[in-house]
Amino acid sequence: MIYFAATPIGNLKDITLRVLETLKEADAVFCEDTRHTLKLLSAYDIKKPLYACHKFNESEAAEKIIALSREGKTVVIVSDAGMPVISDPGAVVAKKLNEAGEKFTVLPGACAFVSALALSAFPSDKFTFLGFLPDKAGERKRLLERYKEVRETLIFHAAPQDVDAYIKVMYEVFGSRPACAVREITKIHEEVITFDLKDGFAGEKRGEFVLLVGGAEEKENPLNALSVREHLQKYLSEGMDKKEAIKRVSRDRGVPKNEVYQEAIDL
Repeated sequence: MIYFAATPIGNLKDITLRVLETLKEADAVFCEDTRHTLKLLSAYDIKKPLYACHKFNESEAAEKIIALSREGKTVVIVSDAGMPVISDPGAVVAKKLNEAGEKFTVLPGACAFVSALALSAFPSDKFTFLGFLPDKAGERKRLLERYKEVRETLIFHAAPQDVDAYIKVMYEVFGSRPACAVREITKIHEEVITFDLKDGFAGEKRGEFVLLVGGAEEKENPLNALSVREHLQKYLSEGMDKKEAIKRVSRDRGVPKNEVYQEAIDL
């Protein structure tokens, strides 16, 4: 069997009993950095063969994982911290396993951006996780432009040396918005600092960061200034059928569809 296993994002005690049990039973462990994973296994007196599985060799690692699984071996895949696949190596492996019809499962656990969202106290009923931004400045800006009007909390991963550059381009695209920097989650120096994008982040740039940005403010639809009938006629004139126009007007104005339908009967 093949397992994608979550590992601690800071405090080594943040590992599940199931992950520990599976690691003890594993025939092979594939990890982002063998030196890093060796420290984790040593802390729990676990000795297993370690194989590298990082962004430069995922395809090759996937082939070896498939071969071991077909020999009846138990394989565990981990990243340096948190859940593999999520802003970490593992996505290529999962895709190849799926294509090969090889069964796999997950051992859930720590996840940095979920923990940061809880610590930030930002709206969490809906959110968009974007992970690390592209390396090139132009690509970063183009990506952020696509999310300029999104109203839910936006969440990003950031290396300490990129924090200022990220915030600078976020302010250029989003303007003044509440933001939160969360770093060193579950460690001694865990820190949660709220600020405004226009002011930048003045805190210490050490450790891995999760940056959260408030969503766009909801804008009043200018069509709501029209009468319901005029609102419907506007959509109909654009080629929308009556059923869809009723649905859109109902959503725009926040009123029941049957109220809008009464105005549409003779249109």
